[in-house]
Amino acid sequence: MTADLFESVADASRSQETIAEGAVLLRGFARPIENELIAALRDIAQQAPFRHMVTPGGYAMSVAMTNCGSFGWVTDRAGYRYDGIDPLTGKPWPAMPPSFRALAEQAADRAGYAGFSPDACLVNRYQPGAKMSLHQDKDEQDFAAPIVSVSLGLPAIFLFGGLKRSDKPRRFRLEHGDIVVWGGPTRLFFHGVAPLADGEHAILGRQRINLTFRRAL
Repeated sequence: MTADLFESVADASRSQETIAEGAVLLRGFARPIENELIAALRDIAQQAPFRHMVTPGGYAMSVAMTNCGSFGWVTDRAGYRYDGIDPLTGKPWPAMPPSFRALAEQAADRAGYAGFSPDACLVNRYQPGAKMSLHQDKDEQDFAAPIVSVSLGLPAIFLFGGLKRSDKPRRFRLEHGDIVVWGGPTRLFFHGVAPLADGEHAILGRQRINLTFRRAL
């Protein structure tokens, strides 16, 4: 089954846009396996429910989060970090579904990052009004691996800046099935998501799901 899904992603013809050196937007890349992804996502959420994590400064994030894979990204008053145990359940995070892994690897390969092998997938749930402030993904030990970010559900405005927080970000509208891959010279670029506009997606309703694949360790 997974091999068939992998081939459907690899063979489909979709547009590809270079948004910066080392950063690529793959339009609709995840659409051929959307049903498999969403079914796996629901299994993950049953094992490790979404929750609004708290930043080291004590603020609850507007985006609800969970994880799958060998490691999960967490934040609390102690700081940002990766951990193999879900602090909410006290159990290891759910295993990364084969469909997730195959999609991330194929998207990275299409963007020019062959050999990517993610060990963590942060799952973000945006509901209307939720946002993600400009930030860098810098809690990983090795910055050689790219970031692979998959959008599902409602459209969102992705903000992609530069190496300084003050760099003015460019804005990209991401639709259901779009994937952004960045690494190399853009690996530590600041990025975020503007407040999500209200709407109704045919499959996921009034929400956007973002799968962010990383090599944590």
